[in-house]
Amino acid sequence: MKKVANTIGVLGIVGCAVIASPFAMADDSGWYMGGNLGQARAKIDDTRITSSLLQGGSFTAPSITDDNRSVGYKFFGGYKFNKNFALESGYFNLGKFGYTAATTTTALPVTAGTLGGKIELDGFNIDAVGILPVTEKFSVFGRVGANYAEARDTFVNTGSVPAPQNPSPSKRELNPKIGLGIQYNFSESLGVRVEAERYRINDAVGNKGDIDLISLGLVYRFGNAAPAPVPAPIPERAACPTPERVSCPTPEPVIVVPPPKPMVMAPPPPPPLPKKMVFASDSSADSLFDFDNSAVKPAGKQAIDKFAADLKGANFDVITVTGHTDRLGSQAYNAKLSTSRAEAVKAYLVESDGIPADKIVAKGVAATEPVTKSGECKGKKATVALITCLQPDRRVEVEVTATRTSN
Repeated sequence: MKKVANTIGVLGIVGCAVIASPFAMADDSGWYMGGNLGQARAKIDDTRITSSLLQGGSFTAPSITDDNRSVGYKFFGGYKFNKNFALESGYFNLGKFGYTAATTTTALPVTAGTLGGKIELDGFNIDAVGILPVTEKFSVFGRVGANYAEARDTFVNTGSVPAPQNPSPSKRELNPKIGLGIQYNFSESLGVRVEAERYRINDAVGNKGDIDLISLGLVYRFGNAAPAPVPAPIPERAACPTPERVSCPTPEPVIVVPPPKPMVMAPPPPPPLPKKMVFASDSSADSLFDFDNSAVKPAGKQAIDKFAADLKGANFDVITVTGHTDRLGSQAYNAKLSTSRAEAVKAYLVESDGIPADKIVAKGVAATEPVTKSGECKGKKATVALITCLQPDRRVEVEVTATRTSN
């Protein structure tokens, strides 16, 4: 117990010295905790077991089967004083290990048998941890410290193989431990570490040996949220001189110019509406009718459709459709032909373009309103030359007064 007290006292003095040092004020300081899980390996002293069984000469060299691997784990907490040093303490459990020694003999009445032994190990430790940062998130560390472990043994024998006087001894003792590891921090608060540690252990029957623990663990650090950004200081105004030396000038007013209003572009004016359109009645590529005929041709229908499309969305009272002829033929015949052509245009506007019939007035005026001038087309007989000359007079006029509806 004196050795235990001395060792704990030394570690306490080291911890207090570190806490009192300037490193304790480093920005990287803070508490943390975590846990590891891995594989523990023990070195079983087969030579010593064989030697003890051969004493007395009753048995030959035994065959020994070792169970030298187990699952080990630990829980720990610590305080990091700065980026290079921390103190860490916790609980560890190194698992169970054992062996079975089978003997043979030729010395009667001694019978062959076996001797089996098992040991369980757990305890507490305190370590000084040195840290070497490699990158912002990756670091290498080493540890040296002490472990206070309890060893609990169990022995079972068969045949004439002798067993220890105490089949279930136990012992607690303080021994050193060392270790190396690497750590990667996913964030300011969470990291993962891989470690290899060696625990010096004293079993319950007077032997000392090493237990190695290779483990993987997680580390959680407390209170490591990202600091809030510090606002930039507002520059102070220059102090005004004292009244005894000079009077303070009146500060100049600050004129705030409002931003210019955004320019609103006026919408483009609507396209002009047709007022009066003149359609040739014959003798042209886009004529409405064949010569001396009142049936609307396909080319003429396209021209009428364009006129109706221009009126879409417009307000109007009436559309006037007027048919005209040239001076060839009788007055009665020309009146009938001009009226028939005006009615044909009206019917197409109603049926194909959906214009109400009561909005359209159709009339024929025969040859009373010629376009050609007097004396321009000479002759009275219907020759090819005269018919061609009088072609402008043969026409249909569509007239409307409309206004565009605003969107």
